Amino acid sequence: MISLSDLRQFKQQGRKFSCLTCYDASMAKAMEIAEIDTILIGDSLGMTIQGHDSTLPVNVEDMVYHTSVVRRGNNHAFILTDLPFMSYATLNDALVNSKKVMQAGAQMVKLEGGAWLAETVEVLTRNGIPVCVHLGLTPQSVHVFGGYKLQAKTREAADQLIADCKAVVEAGAAVLLLECVPAQLGQEITELFPHVPVIGIGAGAQTDGQVLVVQDMLGLNFGRVARFVRNFMKEQSGETAILDAIKSYHVAVLDQSFPAKEHTFQVEL
Repeated sequence: MISLSDLRQFKQQGRKFSCLTCYDASMAKAMEIAEIDTILIGDSLGMTIQGHDSTLPVNVEDMVYHTSVVRRGNNHAFILTDLPFMSYATLNDALVNSKKVMQAGAQMVKLEGGAWLAETVEVLTRNGIPVCVHLGLTPQSVHVFGGYKLQAKTREAADQLIADCKAVVEAGAAVLLLECVPAQLGQEITELFPHVPVIGIGAGAQTDGQVLVVQDMLGLNFGRVARFVRNFMKEQSGETAILDAIKSYHVAVLDQSFPAKEHTFQVEL
């Protein structure tokens, strides 16, 4: 089973690693066979599984349930679980709810935010709970952003994001996840923290890992498709098409053919 130490070693070796969202045991088993390195039980299940128009209605019990079924289906990948909207608003909430998802099978919790999360990250880490901090476009704050938009488009905004990263890393964040930021910034942040793996989604090709929502990479997004998405099912056929698509994604991340330039945001900062 892949561990946090393995992810750090991958970074030191310059080996990229793959990550996909997952919500059920069957897909988890397929990801095990395909040797996907990390799995995110994302609150994106609010849209992909539950049919909501955002992640906001998802609750902790949803995350506990889906974490437990994914864990039973996969004994290979490192598993991260989102703490959903407002479930870590206080330190006590963060501790209680992190305990629930860790006991369900998560190996790390993911929180959305910036420097203001530093105390929460410090307390969780001190209590043996590894933390991934999600920065850039954070879907739980979609109403603050006014929609799903590219973040940190100016040097000033990029420097603020870097400052946020520094604050949470100093507090103990073990992994960073960057969403929807210029490729240049994704590379800057990845190089700035030599011992902290950085996962990207729409953050360029130079982050240590890449993540996609599994429905997106299987072509099951029937709405607007984000720039950073590639449909890996297009290249497959036959009875094993889904498994082959997942394997193809894993290989493309490792050989760095994904993301290509057309999947990234090229903004000079």
